[in-house]
Amino acid sequence: MYPWIECAGHPELLYVLFFGVALIYSSVGFGGGSSYLALLSLYGVPYLEMRAFALLCNITVVAGNTVSFHLRNLLDWQRFLPFLIVGIPLSFLGGFWRVDKDVYYLILGTALLFAALAMMWKPAANVHFKRKHPSLLFNSALGGGMGFLSGVVGIGGGVFLSPVLHLMGWGTARKIAALSSVFILFNAITGLLGQSFHPDFRIPLHPTIGLVTAVLTGSYLGRKLSFQYFSPLVIKRITGFIIGVVAFKILWTL
Repeated sequence: MYPWIECAGHPELLYVLFFGVALIYSSVGFGGGSSYLALLSLYGVPYLEMRAFALLCNITVVAGNTVSFHLRNLLDWQRFLPFLIVGIPLSFLGGFWRVDKDVYYLILGTALLFAALAMMWKPAANVHFKRKHPSLLFNSALGGGMGFLSGVVGIGGGVFLSPVLHLMGWGTARKIAALSSVFILFNAITGLLGQSFHPDFRIPLHPTIGLVTAVLTGSYLGRKLSFQYFSPLVIKRITGFIIGVVAFKILWTL
């Protein structure tokens, strides 16, 4: 069996939590990678497997989101390409990079802390950069940096990219959510591909089936329900607080 499942005591709870994360994140256009990593770290999953699980679950969730945005004609490929052309290969390099365990947890804790702050903070409607239409070079550099970080950490990077785009006044909330979904999808795929080139790469079959089934079901319901009782902002702030607590725990124990 898998030691981290046996030590957890109640592995079915992890599946329920992944279901809930996918349901929440899919309703606001994200994949949930930062929360998957937070949960897996609490369960003591080996860090080499953590990244693979998080990316695989990200792919499962945002693939459905991307199809949904496509059906609503919200995918503006001409504006998306600068982020993807540079972000995709750097995400592969980030996933391929064999990072030391302690360094990984330092990067993970810092990234989760940033993600938590980004999710809990909402800029005022009139706060943005003066230049609403950044250059091709700026968009490419932003996509590349976020792509590399997402590959190293094991998430799609949308939780980092989205707040920056909102601050810039890059587009409407739906356009930014659509770009985030596409960005997460491609970066998660290439990041996972980069990891697969390591000789010690493995994704245990039994927990993989359970986790993927949980997020697949949760994301489908999340897109259908659209949360009539809680606003996406409230949900994001609550989730951000939880991620922040885990980030402090990781950084404190280094």
